[in-house]
Amino acid sequence: MSAFDWDRLRLFHATAEAGSFTEAARRLGTSQPALSRQIASLEDALGAKLFHRHARGLALTHEGEQLEAAAAETWDRIERTRQSIEQSLGRPTGEIRITTTVSFGSTWLARALPDFMAQYPDIGVNLLLSDEDLDLARREAEVAIRFAAPAQQGLISKRLEAVRYRLCAAPAYLEREGMPESAADLSRHRLVAFGEPAPGPIQGVNWILEVGNTGAPRVPCLTVNSIYGLAQAVENGAGIAALPSYLIRAAQGRLQTILPNELGPVSRMYFVYPEELRGSIRVNVLRDFLEARMKSDPLDLEAHEVPVDRGIGRVAASGR
Repeated sequence: MSAFDWDRLRLFHATAEAGSFTEAARRLGTSQPALSRQIASLEDALGAKLFHRHARGLALTHEGEQLEAAAAETWDRIERTRQSIEQSLGRPTGEIRITTTVSFGSTWLARALPDFMAQYPDIGVNLLLSDEDLDLARREAEVAIRFAAPAQQGLISKRLEAVRYRLCAAPAYLEREGMPESAADLSRHRLVAFGEPAPGPIQGVNWILEVGNTGAPRVPCLTVNSIYGLAQAVENGAGIAALPSYLIRAAQGRLQTILPNELGPVSRMYFVYPEELRGSIRVNVLRDFLEARMKSDPLDLEAHEVPVDRGIGRVAASGR
């Protein structure tokens, strides 16, 4: 096959893994029409259809399944060879695709990655933010930073730091509505929560609806289906919420922790990658970097960092 044919084979393999032209084009950084034309050219060259088109995406034909099996084996061999070369050179090289949640990736991780790239200039980073778990087995990403241990077979997971949820609000909101004296007082405040149902790894975000409540169920004034969006609303005075501590740290004073003795749920973070990348130097140095960085730039708030402004009114809000 010519060099151009190999490139089209790469595009075909990516499309087969993605299951749709739209998703494959997004991952490849190209347009859907351009990708469709390349696949059509490959089909013409082979004299066989490779995909069945249907309403929900693409399905491989018999010929497509044969080609994909060969393509997958080829790319796996190339990746193993690349890792072997990387190890022989003794330095990490190549691209690494990292996926994590929008909130964590947009704050703590985005702040840490420039130092990683400065330390390892031969590694290119592709950060994929999604609140849905990407499939590492299908190489939608190489590494995931998740808030729950993976259940999928064939993945390695390394425990990272824990993240605690804490109650917080914007200083302007507390100035206007008053500081709660106890968890029971939250029932008389405006509460912001995650739109039900909150996924398992972040169920702690709705702890605010339960803590200290002995009366009728609390009804939030606002629900948001994104932790990052919820934090933005609270920063702008929407009300009180339970947020992961790394988001409170990232707010740099725009959020104030309240009721510091009420310690919220804890979720554990995990560094996850496929077994076949066990020997990858770039994966290993990223793991080691994150472990060290989480000690120097912790995810939780230290005791001395939990601010309680005694100057803000201490009378509970009157239920607006």
